[in-house]
Amino acid sequence: MKILLLGAKGNLGTQIIEVLKEHDLIPWDREDIDITDKELIIKKIKDLKPQVVINAAAYNAVDKCEEDEKEFELAKKINGEAPGFLAQGCLEVGATLVHYSSDYVFGGEKKYGYKEDAETNPINNYGRSKLLGEKNIITLSGKRLKYYIIRTSKLFGPKAASEAAKPSFFDIMIKLSHDKTEIDVVDEEKSCFTYTPDLALWTRKILESDAGYGVYHFINEGACTWFEAVKELYKMTKAFTKANPVMGDKFPRPAKRPKYSVLKNTKFEKLRNYKEALKEYLENNF
Repeated sequence: MKILLLGAKGNLGTQIIEVLKEHDLIPWDREDIDITDKELIIKKIKDLKPQVVINAAAYNAVDKCEEDEKEFELAKKINGEAPGFLAQGCLEVGATLVHYSSDYVFGGEKKYGYKEDAETNPINNYGRSKLLGEKNIITLSGKRLKYYIIRTSKLFGPKAASEAAKPSFFDIMIKLSHDKTEIDVVDEEKSCFTYTPDLALWTRKILESDAGYGVYHFINEGACTWFEAVKELYKMTKAFTKANPVMGDKFPRPAKRPKYSVLKNTKFEKLRNYKEALKEYLENNF
């Protein structure tokens, strides 16, 4: 299978390369292509004629695009407009598009989580940019576009190939446990963590399956708050740092976060619990 991968050096892209390396894989990152250039991206797809295009490129500075209008415009270009350009290119060559979206397309009103067909209602600019990307893809579904929109949340996993890739929440908490005896952690914003090697593997699984095209939720099972996750992490690492549960307003941030953005996977094989994935991550990387 000939596959074009965008965002190849990011946290997720690095893992996708590992699980798809037996295929004819073309890994591109920002130095290889500007995905916000519509004419260029469509031309490149038409020239390459891939069977699959995987878009793991994304803007993810949640707070920055909330307080800076120029950053929000950039987020809309990368997360919102570019997926539409990729979809158009895929449509012209008959390729399947895989695009990753976010739990932040939801507002956080449902305490029991969101199924794939739940009504979207983003409460921050980042979520609005990701929803725009979804809409720009789905708009072309009436023209027989083949696509998988995969919503996910709270990625963690092995280090990316790119030095610019952000450390995960768990990476930051491990570093803090080396420096501090006590930390405050938000005991709100319940959602699911996602281990990038698992997400990459499930991407391969859905491509190799006969699952119908549309929206899917791929997250590791076991919804929790940030504080609950840190408690589990420090128990596994036997850290002496004490974690204190606090409310979200203890750390004022420009962008509002959904209180409950638990994604429910009701359409595909479920991923393992995040605790099992976290244990593997720690054993292999620390």
